Amino acid sequence: MKRILLFSLVFIFAMSMITLHRAESGGNLCFLCGSGSSCDQCPSPSGSDTSADRKACEAKGCKITGYSSCSTAANVKKCN
Repeated sequence: MKRILLFSLVFIFAMSMITLHRAESGGNLCFLCGSGSSCDQCPSPSGSDTSADRKACEAKGCKITGYSSCSTAANVKKCN
């Protein structure tokens, strides 16, 4: 009985950690900017790949080459 209870507690804890991680990283999408752009990445305002978000990033001087999760590296310049 103790094993089942312990397994249940560990499982519930693990699932809550996964859920929290997904909630925190939900809007973590950046457009990658190509050469000649004024920045390296442009964060998506809505957190998804939409036409309005692409136009907003292009207006900031980003020549979009793709998208990925946002980098946290110090040497990556983000569009403001």
